[in-house]
Amino acid sequence: MLKDKNILLGVTGSIASYKALLLLRQLKANGANVKVVMTKAAQKFVTPLSFQVLSGQNVYTDLFMPTHEMAHITLAEWADLIVIAPATANCIAKIANGVADDLLSSLVLASAAKILMAPAMDGEMWTKPATEKNVEVLVKEGVRFAWPEKGLLASGKTGEGRLAPESVILNEMERFFKKKEDLVSKKVCVTAGPTLEPIDPVRFISNRSSGKMGYALAKEASERGARVTLISGPTFLKPPPGVDTIYVETGEEMAAAVFKVFETTDILIMAAAVADYKARRPSSDKIKKDGNEFTLELVKTTDILKELGKLKREQVLVGFAAETDPSDAYPLKKLKEKSLDLVVANNITLKGAEFGSDTNIVIFFDRNGKKEEFPLLSKEKVAENIFDKIHEFIH
Repeated sequence: MLKDKNILLGVTGSIASYKALLLLRQLKANGANVKVVMTKAAQKFVTPLSFQVLSGQNVYTDLFMPTHEMAHITLAEWADLIVIAPATANCIAKIANGVADDLLSSLVLASAAKILMAPAMDGEMWTKPATEKNVEVLVKEGVRFAWPEKGLLASGKTGEGRLAPESVILNEMERFFKKKEDLVSKKVCVTAGPTLEPIDPVRFISNRSSGKMGYALAKEASERGARVTLISGPTFLKPPPGVDTIYVETGEEMAAAVFKVFETTDILIMAAAVADYKARRPSSDKIKKDGNEFTLELVKTTDILKELGKLKREQVLVGFAAETDPSDAYPLKKLKEKSLDLVVANNITLKGAEFGSDTNIVIFFDRNGKKEEFPLLSKEKVAENIFDKIHEFIH
């Protein structure tokens, strides 16, 4: 997908700058044309000569280079895609606020090309409200992100802020050049997030689902031309543009919403983590502490997927299996017992596949029991792979 594409690689002043060399090598291996722009701070970590050798091109470092070329204009027009990796908090702030005080920020402002940013910084900087606000501004403007990972940082602390792996960044880049409209005229329903089962007005039973996978699926389906209904439990996420979103809280509310749309749905993906049990008799008043023990009687919630399997006619039905056991037995059992077309299994104990992460490591089990394993990918890429598989079923 990257062959003969013009990729402008912006490198900013992070200790992760050396990783941009590895990314550059991968881009060249994939046949991309790459030009590199380095900020002054980036040159403190890696020399322009290193990027020049690997790219086979002159490296651009100064807005006022002694040539007749107006680099911030010519580069802006040349690029099919601008990738900033690593992107520092300073770089993100400048671009979010339209500051153009160096070559990289100036050409970004002058370019109509799509932008991908791969942040890298200390965890405290990444989670600061100012950075979060700047990222939100850029997301609204259509800038995509290869989200940073959690792990050991240059400061010696452990937190979120490590540059995403080259494979994740490359996958995100490929998405810009993939134009798929194979779901036009299809109706897709995706469930996402956790459910909350009340114990009393204060307490509830729930789980660690963030909803990110379901929201990525809804976005992918919409981008491929489908009419999408997203049924979401409580999350902090914003639904993708053009998606009809229904908010629910309990498993029974989610079941009611799903059953209401299922008859007219072509594809239904249950990415939500519905609580398996609920309190038999939730208290209408807050339960007071009384003694050292408390007994809560639980009953099963509606098994939405199992009931849908009974109702299924021509629909494609997809379920998820988040496990701590690497065995294939449970996903295959779920596939058969619930009449599914596809089970997406993931071991949540693996690094990068935990609840709340922006990446996942999944295994597909299709309707024929065929197994297909995938490496660490962004949830957006996982969503793309799921719909590619569904496309095979439909056709």
